[in-house]
Amino acid sequence: MPSKSETGHAINVANFNDLISFVQGYGASYNPSNAAIGIPALETLLAAGNNALAGVNAAIPPYNTAVAAREVAFAPLSKLITRVMNFLKASGASPQVYDNARTIARKIQGVRASAKNATAAPDNENGEATEIKTASSSQMSFNNRVENLGKLVQLLSVIPEYNPNEPELTTAALITLHSELNTRNTAVIAAEVPLSNARIARNEVLYADTTGLVDIALTVKNYSKAVFGATSPQYKQISKLKFTRAK
Repeated sequence: MPSKSETGHAINVANFNDLISFVQGYGASYNPSNAAIGIPALETLLAAGNNALAGVNAAIPPYNTAVAAREVAFAPLSKLITRVMNFLKASGASPQVYDNARTIARKIQGVRASAKNATAAPDNENGEATEIKTASSSQMSFNNRVENLGKLVQLLSVIPEYNPNEPELTTAALITLHSELNTRNTAVIAAEVPLSNARIARNEVLYADTTGLVDIALTVKNYSKAVFGATSPQYKQISKLKFTRAK
């Protein structure tokens, strides 16, 4: 389902189409000296608006697909890092080594060194590392999580005590995971570029000052009010058509 904001753009274009149909019905009475609101110019602008919407609509599915795939790939990460840290704590590594790793792990999981309103202590009563639920907005971007996972893997690879028998916890598996997450994140960035460019192009067509579809529609309304009068049936036809600017 299109978002409310995307639907709003489509409503502007649909109402512009209705506006053209109404003024075409006025025949020779609709004869503006301003070429920008003449029928040919309005039809050209309508076509540009439809093309701009189509460009955005074509770019949205690849972006949404990439975002969904990234979400799925990243979803198990925090729990996996908790397991990694639990193994490291039980491995016999020194407290200093564990603390160094734990600093990086917090950034991957988005937890604070001194968490506010944390729902769990750093270590539970059994001495096991537990995940604090308080998120850190500065460290939870996907780029940062990928970068910090890479740092953690590099650190683990030089810790002799970190040698798990569990396949998913090995540094080799973590290296593979890091590569996959980086690929998923890069795919979102790549898909975002054409979507962003399509939205810029659409906004220029629809909302540019004076020449955009919304401003032109309002100019048509003003001209029709001047020609037919504010209480005329003609103006009443088009006055009810709503054109909203992008927020």
